[in-house]
Amino acid sequence: MSWHAQSIKQLIKGTIAVQGAADFDERGEGISPRRLPDWTRPQLPELMEVMVRMPSGVRLQFSTEATQIGLSFLATNMVTPPNERRPITFNLEVAEKLFSANSTKGNTIVLNPEMPGEFKLERGEADTVWFQGLPAGKKFCELWLPHNAYIELRTLIVDNEVTIEPPQADARPKWIHYGSSISHCMEAAEPGLIWPAVAARAAGVTLQSLGFGGQCHLDQFVARTMRDAECDVMSIKTGINIINMDSMRERVFTPALHGFLDTIREGRPDTPIIVISPIFCPSAENHPGPTVPNEAGKFVTLKGHEEIRNGCLTLTRVREVIADVVEQRRSAGDQNLRYLDGLALFGSSDASDLPDDLHPNGEGYIRMGERFAPTLKSLTR
Repeated sequence: MSWHAQSIKQLIKGTIAVQGAADFDERGEGISPRRLPDWTRPQLPELMEVMVRMPSGVRLQFSTEATQIGLSFLATNMVTPPNERRPITFNLEVAEKLFSANSTKGNTIVLNPEMPGEFKLERGEADTVWFQGLPAGKKFCELWLPHNAYIELRTLIVDNEVTIEPPQADARPKWIHYGSSISHCMEAAEPGLIWPAVAARAAGVTLQSLGFGGQCHLDQFVARTMRDAECDVMSIKTGINIINMDSMRERVFTPALHGFLDTIREGRPDTPIIVISPIFCPSAENHPGPTVPNEAGKFVTLKGHEEIRNGCLTLTRVREVIADVVEQRRSAGDQNLRYLDGLALFGSSDASDLPDDLHPNGEGYIRMGERFAPTLKSLTR
């Protein structure tokens, strides 16, 4: 069988729709999605730039009659020894079914566990993944890009007898979600199984994920991005990164959360917003951060210096602060603002699915999405 390959750089100019990306890096042979707009680039901390380039929640949407679809790309994955490099996984969603395709090729960024920020780049090859056995006839396709790697998209491939056509306009309500690594979900098995994706499909909405590993610090450039976006519902899941890095004490955290919400309300005064507090993390429930991995790979809080801990945050206190902020604002008239205790999504009874005592595993993420879906659906009726 002969094949027809088309440049994705050209296709995104009018044929395929890209959901979840706000900007692109143009490469020599392809294009790479970014999850924040171009104007934020000068403001991004270096570690956040890494997370913005990973397309968690980003999808290519198109229509075709093809029963086999190929995607050529160059991936760049990160690994911290002694862990091994994980395969790169793509999902193609057709008629509510997820088809999976994996690749082990591409570049590898090998991090130095002894020296944070130090790494070496091992160059690899480009690859093509195939989705086969697709249902016959014209169909809407949603291709979920990997959630835990950089992806340079090159070509979309179908057989010569069929075409790639624009999708019908996506009429589903649009949901924007902001959060930490627990929303970025790099530990999930597949990109279509990050918890925001699970929740979005179950609730019948379309997702824009602003979940950035380690980088949910209520940055104003994220608030402005959300303020200026077209959407039907928003959620903010915050608190754990602030403890992980010990980046704020209560004096700073409370007005920072108010300020983040103030900025969004400048442009989205009536959009439903749900603020979600952190899920269960055993070491930080009643002790302030920062958190670091120990020799067993478990995240623990650093003890000591109690004499200067006044105002430091624990997860128990963060949940109280968030609930209080939401209640204050509701009392002041913002009835489209709601609070959700993160323990309702993942609590102490789920700890067996928390292998490093911080991030859920794949099963834990699926359960979080299933638990959040009814709340999300209720906000978009």
